[in-house]
Amino acid sequence: MGITLGALIVVTALFLPPSFVAVVTVVVVIGSLEMTTALRAGRINPPLIPVLLGAALVPLAYVWGSDALVVGYGLVCLSILVWRALEGPTRAIRDIAGGVFIVTYVALLASFAALLIDSPDGGQRIIVYALLTTMSDIGGYAVGVLFGKHPMAPSISPKKSWEGFAGSLATSALAGAISVPLLLGGDWWAGALLGVPLAFFATVGDLSESTLKRDLGIKDMGNLLPGHGGLMDRLDSLLITAPLCWLLLGILVPT
Repeated sequence: MGITLGALIVVTALFLPPSFVAVVTVVVVIGSLEMTTALRAGRINPPLIPVLLGAALVPLAYVWGSDALVVGYGLVCLSILVWRALEGPTRAIRDIAGGVFIVTYVALLASFAALLIDSPDGGQRIIVYALLTTMSDIGGYAVGVLFGKHPMAPSISPKKSWEGFAGSLATSALAGAISVPLLLGGDWWAGALLGVPLAFFATVGDLSESTLKRDLGIKDMGNLLPGHGGLMDRLDSLLITAPLCWLLLGILVPT
């Protein structure tokens, strides 16, 4: 299913941008449901309906841009506050914070993919973003398995090593140096420069989700992808790198 989803994203990004936005919106709904269920394992009960309304931020960003995204995000957070306040004061602060966290982590970050595709070469920008983030994960895993000896954060992710992190940086930078000139017509050094911080943030995203799961006492965020956990277990790196890629591509390879 993961390969099918990846192929669907690539095809829609290149040829049907509105359909790509629709796919991302559905992914945000599923991811928000998984996160809500996961937080409930830690006795945090975010109000589900306003949390799911956060998925509307994706088409909002695509149609009206970054200013509308900021306003929409504020309104969704306000709706979480009001909705939960009407249910009573017991554990309200934790529930409200949990709801805002989900909307920020899933819906807001995913909305930057909609901002990325809303440009003349938006499909190619999405491919670069997904490629560099994915290569960071692959390079980190491969180098870590082969040469990893020094753990980065043994209490959070025992298998993640500093050698693997170096592999992430190198493979993401190499992928950027190749793909940015080919797909976006930019300089090779701009692609390499893009790949390094993306690999860093991809690693941070992976460690952050591992921290969250350990705190909640769960192994996976869900079971949608057999053998791989939930959808959020596959999106941790992609979510955290989306806003950074949107910002840096706008600077390094402006349209």
